[in-house]
Amino acid sequence: MVIGRTSGLSYARIIGTGGFLPERVLTNADLERLVDTSDRWIWERTGIKERHVAEPDQTACDLAELAAWKAIEAAAIAPQEIDLIIVATTTPDRIFPSTACLLQQRLDIHDSAAFDIQAVCTGFVYALSVAEKFIRTGSARTALVVGTETLSRIIDWNDRTTCVLFGDGAGAVVLQASPEPGILSTHLHADGSYHQLLTVPAGISEAYERVKQGEAFIQMKGNEVFKIAVRTLERMVEETLAANHMSQQEIDWLIPHQANIRIIAATAKKLNLPMERVVVTVDTHGNTSAASVPLALDIAVRDGRIKRGDTLLLEAFGGGFTWGSALLIY
Repeated sequence: MVIGRTSGLSYARIIGTGGFLPERVLTNADLERLVDTSDRWIWERTGIKERHVAEPDQTACDLAELAAWKAIEAAAIAPQEIDLIIVATTTPDRIFPSTACLLQQRLDIHDSAAFDIQAVCTGFVYALSVAEKFIRTGSARTALVVGTETLSRIIDWNDRTTCVLFGDGAGAVVLQASPEPGILSTHLHADGSYHQLLTVPAGISEAYERVKQGEAFIQMKGNEVFKIAVRTLERMVEETLAANHMSQQEIDWLIPHQANIRIIAATAKKLNLPMERVVVTVDTHGNTSAASVPLALDIAVRDGRIKRGDTLLLEAFGGGFTWGSALLIY
């Protein structure tokens, strides 16, 4: 599905970003004491040195709230101006109400639409696309979009193939209707035929006994996922540029999902973009799923790398499989 801007309607423009990482840091050296692995093995294959892990009493909504307040402050708006809240998460606080509703209550916002989106690592790009459509059609003026995860709750810390990859965190953006260019297009896709390659094979309606026994963990066939991700993201780059009649040289920054440095480097190569123009946080964050793109965006905005007027390509690939991109002027 590809949805671009309709003539005469407002753009959705990012006016504030925010991010939050739990205080606890888990290094590769720490993992060496848990499972049969090594710092060198993890670093060479993934580009990860450390990741942040939420405390037992920290929830996805806790992380989302702290990221959201930073985005609201950066946007210089009152929370009550927000008339749409979308939270992308794989690890919601509760089955219901949605994490978006819980976040809405904490921000003292009332009556606005609030709901969650679950597209795993592509969740933030999906949520950004949905929020942009609300604004572009006049159904909302100011939207808060958050990606937040406590993936450490669904990790088997005895499985060295997955426990080294993931971390916790939250990132947020505030979007607002604007006559100035913002989001130019979004591109969303999925193919459920690959669902067994990256999955948590238990839930409320399936294999619930595994949930009750604390055995609902991420399972991944890493080599197969890697190959498909690289090929798919290459096609995504081509699709996004073609839809906007743009060349590779017009992209200022690539902000990819932070899953694996080799996947990131392959996408940058497809864009003919030097790694200096790619925002990389996988080394210190690990894979934070729906939180990884907004976290990387926030860091690059706050350290001054990304400036107003820059053209950004956001892209992600995740379980489902789902994949998506957003091209925007910051």
